[in-house]
Amino acid sequence: MKYKDELIRSMEFLAQDERTIFLGQSVKYSGNAIFNTLESIDDSKKIETPVFEDVQMGLSTGLALNGFVSVSCYPRFDFLILACNQLVSHLDKIEYMSKGKMKPRVIIRTSIGPKTPLDGGPQHTADYTESFKAMLTNTKVVSLNEPEEIFPAYEEALLGDEYHSTLIIENGGHYNDK
Repeated sequence: MKYKDELIRSMEFLAQDERTIFLGQSVKYSGNAIFNTLESIDDSKKIETPVFEDVQMGLSTGLALNGFVSVSCYPRFDFLILACNQLVSHLDKIEYMSKGKMKPRVIIRTSIGPKTPLDGGPQHTADYTESFKAMLTNTKVVSLNEPEEIFPAYEEALLGDEYHSTLIIENGGHYNDK
């Protein structure tokens, strides 16, 4: 059981659900490591976005409010910071603001960039897990360090009842070394 293989298996599992749609940078066209885990997913399940992280999160929320399960991919954790307005102020609070009538399910997928063999620098390798746990009240935050954690985390994100949205943090350094 390899880290990357478990990510691929998990994405293929998610893609089998008719409600899922994958969106973000390099989900349809090569450009980052997350793309390599989505190659087997049919392009009709993907929306390639430009670099507009805040809008991407807003689209993800809007799609989820219309019955889709958005799998919103941010290649680096650092990029997700630009979506904090939509994530923290809207998606995370919408169930409360709607008095429980709206429960959008969004799976937010991001990665802590590796520092070896090439260090991407401070704008591509930061880990904000604890900060996001402190900011989010209705969105589950999961950090994936071991291959055996991957499939259960994505399965729970799609089917679980306790949380409707989940931020899943992968470790980019493990894609090829575990």
